[in-house]
Amino acid sequence: MELGMRPQVVAHRGASHESAEHTLGAYLKALEQGAEALECDVRLTADGHLVCVHDRDLRRIASNKGVVSAMELAELNQLDFTSWKNPWGDLDDEAPDRDPERDGVLTLRRLLETVAGYERRVELAIETKHPTRYAGLVEKRTVELLQEFGWHGADSPARLMSFSYVALQRIRRLAPDLRVVMLIEHARHWPVLRPLVEDDWVIGPWVATLRKHPAFAQRLADSGREMHVWTVNTEAELQTCLDLGVQAVITDRPKFILELLGS
Repeated sequence: MELGMRPQVVAHRGASHESAEHTLGAYLKALEQGAEALECDVRLTADGHLVCVHDRDLRRIASNKGVVSAMELAELNQLDFTSWKNPWGDLDDEAPDRDPERDGVLTLRRLLETVAGYERRVELAIETKHPTRYAGLVEKRTVELLQEFGWHGADSPARLMSFSYVALQRIRRLAPDLRVVMLIEHARHWPVLRPLVEDDWVIGPWVATLRKHPAFAQRLADSGREMHVWTVNTEAELQTCLDLGVQAVITDRPKFILELLGS
């Protein structure tokens, strides 16, 4: 199917089914597999750097109790962000040596540089995480960084996402032309959000919610709103999205989804 007739395939934290999430290696693998967009989560370090990390703390991905917002980038650079994905790697003689550039903490700046220098157009779906001790500073720094790249207008390859309505309001004040995505986890949240969300905002529902509540899913589809659905990893989930005519699917398995789409 031609792009434009089927949903855009967005690599969720990179090719995170195979590689350690949010590492440069995971994103490069996703690009090699043909992903058309990259999704990332951003948090602010204690010394003001935007880093691509999902969780508030590092226990899951770096075996460290540290909280991202209380640590400096230099501290994060000392940690191993990949061993959790392959805990038996030390016993594998054929496992590649750790590459700090590809396997360490990834800054949003480095990810933007990668996209800017890539050989084809790649889009970005950037989620600002909340709650955080820095509140609106996360959105401010993210928009400022996009402005450095000239990516703050209507033609930007980047769109900003959040579960926080207030965060998206901030983004719209800082960069009125940027596309924003209102993420929705549960169907019960939509009646509250529907009167508040602007007509041109993209809706980002959880695929499990769409499958659990088909009437809700159909109402969203019938509303005419653009939909970007997360996290689509199976053939059945993809079929749900195709049936609803969604515009983007966010997946841990970009290669698999592209193969199902015949791309």
